[in-house]
Amino acid sequence: MQKNQPKSLVMLLLSMIIYGSIGVFRKTIPLSSAALACFRGVTGAALLLLAAAVQRRKVFYRIGWKKLLWLALSGALIGFNWILLFEAFRFTTVATATLCYYMAPTIVVLLSPLVFGERITLKRGVCAGVSLLGMVFVSGFVENGLPTLSEAKGVLLGLGAALLYAAVVILNKKLPGVDAYEKTILQLLFASVALVPYLLLLREPVFVPLTPFAFLMLLIVGFVHTGVAYALYFGSMDGLRAQTVAVLSYLDPVTALLLSALVLRERLTVFGMIGAALILGAAAVGELLPQQKSAS
Repeated sequence: MQKNQPKSLVMLLLSMIIYGSIGVFRKTIPLSSAALACFRGVTGAALLLLAAAVQRRKVFYRIGWKKLLWLALSGALIGFNWILLFEAFRFTTVATATLCYYMAPTIVVLLSPLVFGERITLKRGVCAGVSLLGMVFVSGFVENGLPTLSEAKGVLLGLGAALLYAAVVILNKKLPGVDAYEKTILQLLFASVALVPYLLLLREPVFVPLTPFAFLMLLIVGFVHTGVAYALYFGSMDGLRAQTVAVLSYLDPVTALLLSALVLRERLTVFGMIGAALILGAAAVGELLPQQKSAS
């Protein structure tokens, strides 16, 4: 057991709880999803740069142009991933949007034969199938038939966010040798840069009058949910095993589900709870399976 494991465990748990609460905070901020995502990228990157300076950590050290381009692309995807997730929170419950978002590991598994030349093993195939079944329960189709237009839009936006996040995971696998902390700072910066022209094309007011409460919530999403949460997450890496990190990461959606019910009074049906258990259980089991080697 590593010497600093208890401290690292607390840091990881705190970061997951913070991540899991972002949907509740987003509901209180009357900014467009694009403006909120851009603000989140700028403030998060600034706070991580400050943390790196305090720790005397070297950043932007010997990154070639090829890796920089990959980081720019993955950063842009992160920015639009945030937009879709924030929009999903607007059209459906925080619980449903979060569970849709956690289809990302299943999407990675399903795309792995095309992207990495990997075969889908029986165990991973079963996990993917169970996760897809859980998505059917979460969508409300089993219980209520076809969802309302707003609910369907929220589900599709959440799945779209999951698809973009899966693409980021795949791109990150093509970036070996880049420090995770440094990679995150650059991706946050690129996310903000990519969203600026998008905001200009929208021709929507970026700055809208905010109440003191809404402004406080905006600052919390920018600094706490991005900068502090990322710093805690990466700060916990050296003291924990990879499997511990993978399993405890599912505290994020569990937190989102609990806060959705307790704070926002959003109802999760029995079928929704079954779907949540199937999606999160399949994803967690999939994380524990041995890594598969790429086919030659």
